[in-house]
Amino acid sequence: MMKLAPSILSADFSKLLAEIQEIESYGANWLHVDVMDGHFVPNMTIGPVVVESLRPKTRSTLDCHLMVNEPGKMIPWFIRAGADVITIHLESVSDPLPLIEMIQKSGKKAGLSIKPKTPVDSLIPYLSKIDLVLIMSVEPGFGGQGFMADSLNKTKWLAAEKKKNGYSYLIEIDGGINATTAMAARAAGVEVFVAGSAIFGAKDRSKAYQELEAAIR
Repeated sequence: MMKLAPSILSADFSKLLAEIQEIESYGANWLHVDVMDGHFVPNMTIGPVVVESLRPKTRSTLDCHLMVNEPGKMIPWFIRAGADVITIHLESVSDPLPLIEMIQKSGKKAGLSIKPKTPVDSLIPYLSKIDLVLIMSVEPGFGGQGFMADSLNKTKWLAAEKKKNGYSYLIEIDGGINATTAMAARAAGVEVFVAGSAIFGAKDRSKAYQELEAAIR
């Protein structure tokens, strides 16, 4: 399963629903929601109220990425708001397993993410438990950054582990994704591709979306 996940962080928040509906008209059915608390990363963005407002307006998967210091406090908020996938950062907790279980017991998919400097093998104890692994290919916090090519070594390793052990997690990548980097990520085992400014910042969004779709097929 290959999925293109437009990141609404790059959308115009003054007309967010219209922006989402435009992207969905091109075929999008998976939306990436970047949640930042101003502490874990130096930026603040979307909270559960926005997700709750969007939920009845879209049938797309709402893929919520919690870049926050206290994910255990926020997870119930996003469960109630209608998130479909909730991803937390390994660096933000001492033991992610209780939070993974909390998410999955609610009927949602649970993901783990790591920053660029975190070794990928730190995920080993959790790979059999999670539904998704999100590899950051930029430092989390702001959109529009350049792609870190060495992140693909992590996705290759995850793809090999998945095949070797029969794991079921999806491999997602976020940061600097465009048609060129998406093609390289596809070859390195990525299955879900988060793209923000490459879509919402394009002069011809429909063309940009279709080029990205072609790159991951």
